[in-house]
Amino acid sequence: MTPRAADRTRYDRATAHLDAPLAVVDLEAFDANAADLVRRAGGKPVRVASKSVRCRALLERVLAMDGFAGIMSYTLAESLWLARAGFDDVLLAYPSADRAAFAELAGDAKLAAAVTVMVDDPAHLELIDRARDGGTEEIRICLELDTALHLLGGRVRIGARRSPLRDPAQLAGLAREIVRRPGVRLVGLMAYEGHVAGVGDAVSGSPLRSRAIRLMQAAARRELVQRRAAVVRAVRDVAPDLEFVNGGGTGSVQHTAAEDAVTEIAAGSGLYLPRLFDNYTSFSGRPAALFAQPVVRRPGVGVVTVLGGGYPASGAAGRDRLPVPYLPEGLRYDPAEGPGEVQTPLLGAPADDLLIGDKVWFRHAKAGELCERFDELRLIEGDRVVASVPTYRGEGRTFL
Repeated sequence: MTPRAADRTRYDRATAHLDAPLAVVDLEAFDANAADLVRRAGGKPVRVASKSVRCRALLERVLAMDGFAGIMSYTLAESLWLARAGFDDVLLAYPSADRAAFAELAGDAKLAAAVTVMVDDPAHLELIDRARDGGTEEIRICLELDTALHLLGGRVRIGARRSPLRDPAQLAGLAREIVRRPGVRLVGLMAYEGHVAGVGDAVSGSPLRSRAIRLMQAAARRELVQRRAAVVRAVRDVAPDLEFVNGGGTGSVQHTAAEDAVTEIAAGSGLYLPRLFDNYTSFSGRPAALFAQPVVRRPGVGVVTVLGGGYPASGAAGRDRLPVPYLPEGLRYDPAEGPGEVQTPLLGAPADDLLIGDKVWFRHAKAGELCERFDELRLIEGDRVVASVPTYRGEGRTFL
């Protein structure tokens, strides 16, 4: 029996009393992945990206482990909700235009002490000031550095379009604006190198493309390590009491942690290990989050149909954004239909061994987005479900 087949036996046994669709997290795999992130971080604390988890119980679980500290959130409303729930170090990774949430933040000492917001434009500071609605609490501010690699004099850009702040002078200039403005305090700097952390460098069946990605990422790391260090020096000249410099992501943990300028690492997807993180040469992990769909039809030889399953991930549309049938091994989509809104035909020899009501297990392309489809996660240890915990959706929270 292969390891994957053994996992299928465990998952089927653990959920035999439960009807699909359902989602599970294998706690042994989750904990092993967490330990590997800590190992790769080399002693620097790992801040957990909540968008990749979207379950308070599992955020609490990972933050109770040595090596993890703080949350990186994705909306201001989510940040306030987490702070009210007792999380005392929440870094918002994206700028916000939520005026009501800024008013609430400025009017509550507990929230203001727990939440740090992202700024990369003076207009964000103006919005915060206008949104205060009488609140007098000091707002904690983090600046974001653009990490994109520019080639050919800037005519070619590789990397996500995030912050407009790129060079030390730009970051120091906005830092000075924050330092002299009442009601806000600069406490951090963030730089997310998504073109390194979120792009696999071992693309199956594409050795030339994989080689090109590795060359690009090596060049990007060399350029960024110098520029990030210069930016940190420039910002610390303005704000010597800067509390943290955040960088990295699941795919670049060990590289970013090696930079002296970085004080903490961000990661989250590596806990669940969705399919987009299969193609890396620098690390490997264990799939921890899966979902099951029930077989509801047997249209013919070598084909079964499961209910639903069309859960594409965000990003540029493509096959890599689709979930993949994982267990039993050997199933594939019908290219004429793919994963569907209400039904998904699956082809392959294993289909002939599946009966109506059997479960087919899938892996989502991205991590936390799975939780937008399910109200709860069944937590598995060995071959038992040991707990059922609500996702954000299960708690009535849909922040985006």
